[in-house]
Amino acid sequence: MSDCIFCQIIAGDIPSTKVYEDDEFLAFEDVSPEAPVHTLIVPKKHYHSLNDDIPADVLGRLYKLVPYVAELKGVHDSGYRTVANTGDDANQTVHHLHVHIIGGKQLSEHSS
Repeated sequence: MSDCIFCQIIAGDIPSTKVYEDDEFLAFEDVSPEAPVHTLIVPKKHYHSLNDDIPADVLGRLYKLVPYVAELKGVHDSGYRTVANTGDDANQTVHHLHVHIIGGKQLSEHSS
């Protein structure tokens, strides 16, 4: 999608600080980090959110990358938070499926 900022990052039209890349996924640093580690993992194929009809194997590979990227960022053992916002009420500001990996400090509690 030409108007999607993450699709533009994937295409190389917008620069990013890459952490990991393969044929299906890209992990890069969030431009407005909420913690010392704030990395995003996105599928290269555009999915709007978790509400899309995403093949289970794609979701599995996406979430399988989380601990690997956390290890690359040095928070695997100390702990990290994963967040996948879905929809406007959840504050999904970029409508391209993505998972946040947030860590590198003691994080505040979130209500459940």
